Amino acid sequence: MTKESIEKLTKQFIKSFPDGFLSAKEDFEKNVKAALESGLGKLDLVTREEFEVQQTVLKRTREKLEKIERHLNSLAINQSIKD
Repeated sequence: MTKESIEKLTKQFIKSFPDGFLSAKEDFEKNVKAALESGLGKLDLVTREEFEVQQTVLKRTREKLEKIERHLNSLAINQSIKD
């Protein structure tokens, strides 16, 4: 996650609290932001770009596998016709 998305998530989280609780808003916001960054930093996440690259690789691999399967099926059919 980007710093901007953490900031946005923090602000949305803060808005959900009652007004009386927000008197210590700045300190609380810093603590929530730090906790989010720490927690998210420990997760094994990939960037959107990395995900899309792997998605493309997987798509090509599936296409190649399907082509090989069709070829093997055609060989098997041809072999059974010869027998």
